[in-house]
Amino acid sequence: MLSVGSQFPEFKKQAVVSIEKGSEFYDITSQDHINANQWMVMFWWPKDFTFVCPTEIAEFNNKYQDFKDRDAQLIGASTDSEFVHLAWRKNHDDLRNLKFPMLADTSKSLAEELGILEANEKVAYRVTYIIDPHGIIRWVSLNDLSVGRNVTEVLRVLDALQTDELCPCNWTKGEETIKA
Repeated sequence: MLSVGSQFPEFKKQAVVSIEKGSEFYDITSQDHINANQWMVMFWWPKDFTFVCPTEIAEFNNKYQDFKDRDAQLIGASTDSEFVHLAWRKNHDDLRNLKFPMLADTSKSLAEELGILEANEKVAYRVTYIIDPHGIIRWVSLNDLSVGRNVTEVLRVLDALQTDELCPCNWTKGEETIKA
């Protein structure tokens, strides 16, 4: 699995950005956040139309403005197709009004390059990446398929990384950092 300090792989993938007819799809690339000089938070889930996944996706959506306020582009991703993403968004009340794109890695090429495919089903683990504006992975978190992640913790780590200072255990934004 690609980890901290690695360059995030180059990609160009189709994503669902809307449920409005004619505006559903958009191509996203690995250069988008770099060109915008922003951080990127990409979180992966195993399968659409499942039970734990929409709870996470809805919570990331609830915190969307918090990521935007931190100059971070938020991208959700799975190995399902853009058409499955679109159908799921139309079918699930909590997903209809998402503010971030749902990336479709139908070929599984990005998930494979990241090393995040579960061995038997070949679906992505629940992995979260924080990538800096230069395309370098600064944080990775991997959860078992059955356990949802903590979106508040993702924001806390993003805050800590953006200080570019030493942050002690349980540090939160506004607290003192460690002076070396």
